[in-house]
Amino acid sequence: MKLLPGFNLFDSAFDDLFYDPFMKKTEGYMKTDVTEKDGNYLLDMELPGYKKEDIKLELKDGYLNVSAVRNNETSEKDDQGNIIRQERFSGSCSRSFYVGEGITEKDIKANYDNGELKVIVPKEAPKQVEEKRFIPID
Repeated sequence: MKLLPGFNLFDSAFDDLFYDPFMKKTEGYMKTDVTEKDGNYLLDMELPGYKKEDIKLELKDGYLNVSAVRNNETSEKDDQGNIIRQERFSGSCSRSFYVGEGITEKDIKANYDNGELKVIVPKEAPKQVEEKRFIPID
């Protein structure tokens, strides 16, 4: 049991009980850098090992929710077809960002390449340009 200053005893009491040194840790996934450029927020998110179709972006009530789910299964067999090694991994991660009530799906642009998700969100909701409407004369 680890007791560190500022940590609750009950939060870390069972950490060592379930510690597995061979298990790949998933904490730290979806590391995100948020920068501002040209009136937009740029989100650079690290998602190594995920495929484009594993990632979902959803806009609801002014929040941009980014989630990713991954399921992998690997098996190795010998010459006779006997399983030598079989591994399974299942993991997910998600983040939410408040982008504002005036932002719509059309305003947000996203690109995923080589384990990096880049999302561009306007800093402010685009102003609606009013169409010209002619008033008929009687």
